[in-house]
Amino acid sequence: MAIIRPFAAYRPAQGKEQIVASLPYDVYSREEARVYVSQHPDSFLSVDRAETGLPAGTDIYAPEVYRKAHERLEEMKANGLFVRDQAPCFYLYEQTFNGRTQTGVVGCASIDDYLNNVIRKHENTVEEKEQDRIHHVDACNAQTGPIFLAHRHNEAVEEIKNRIRQTDPVCDFVSTDDRNPEMIHKVRNRIWVIRDAEDIQALGRAFAMIRRIYIADGHHRCASAVKVGLQRREAARKAGTFSGREAFNFFLSVFFSEDELEIMDYNRVVKDLGGLDRSEILSLLKRRFMVRPCKSEIAVPSRKGEIGMYIADSWYLLTAKNEIKSGDPVRGLDVSLLQEHVLEPVFGITDPRTDHRIEFTGGIWGPETLRKKADACGGCAFSMYPTSIRELFAVADAGRLMPPKSTWFEPKLLSGLFIHSF
Repeated sequence: MAIIRPFAAYRPAQGKEQIVASLPYDVYSREEARVYVSQHPDSFLSVDRAETGLPAGTDIYAPEVYRKAHERLEEMKANGLFVRDQAPCFYLYEQTFNGRTQTGVVGCASIDDYLNNVIRKHENTVEEKEQDRIHHVDACNAQTGPIFLAHRHNEAVEEIKNRIRQTDPVCDFVSTDDRNPEMIHKVRNRIWVIRDAEDIQALGRAFAMIRRIYIADGHHRCASAVKVGLQRREAARKAGTFSGREAFNFFLSVFFSEDELEIMDYNRVVKDLGGLDRSEILSLLKRRFMVRPCKSEIAVPSRKGEIGMYIADSWYLLTAKNEIKSGDPVRGLDVSLLQEHVLEPVFGITDPRTDHRIEFTGGIWGPETLRKKADACGGCAFSMYPTSIRELFAVADAGRLMPPKSTWFEPKLLSGLFIHSF
């Protein structure tokens, strides 16, 4: 059973949501974050990436960065940018993007559910990134970035969500992702506050019937929240004050039903051809794939087992031959086929986590971005068929890990709309 707990969130004051809310801290480069905060000084990114308020060149992991994050958060509260609900609530967070709507229940998940594998993972985490968010949560005494969780369809949860959505939201605004000036994306965001005691209890009962929850996005934020909770739990036990009900035993999450989510393709650019020319590469690929030139068309995969390749001004569609397909939940992923049968044997990329010759590009940016990147570096690009949510569940249920950059979720959950304070 999954434990979900209401909480009294700090939320942007009425009318301030569009000013405060920002994309997650990890979608920005260092320079992008500094430029964005300079243009949007009341953005929550000034808390999430607090080095933007310190001299250029400051080590982003320096102690003064985390002190600055705490100071900035308290300053925003003092300036009236945030208000706090008087009693614990659940919330609905709805996002509409490109004609598709997803609505999640905002609440707090249990760190024990993470530890006992009710909440399941599908990615490794990097220690340095974990430590960054551990220090950030500790300094702010709060969780500021929600974890994106997914669960299988539950009719009781959906009934409550649908009924609440018939009422007026507390806010309704459009956020803009303008990191790529050539392709600006807009998302409509709506929020409802669930204060009614019967609805709160009903949601708790409904989630108690859900056996498994899956991390869709936010593995580092999740792992760091759990570790902060365990550290504080140990300190409370030593002090003889631990009850299990403390806020640090839970972490800020948004729970989405599987049937509302869409995973986009996560594509690859290889920055050089490893000394080979196009004909040599195509010859090697034909051993494992059927290769079809697309002439002037863009090669967009339409089904599992297909990969689009752009090389030397031309697109090709690669279709995996039966002998390289696999029923294994990890080896059968298209990103695994690409790694095992293209990137490693043809280009010599054995570890995509560390090889600087490979760059990952989310499908939201489109094939034209892939073409431009490949042309700029004299390399090639691969357009992937998206991993499905069921494939993600299967990998997590098997206790396995996906290859890096297997899933791209869109739209991103905005930071600063809900703060879980300890």
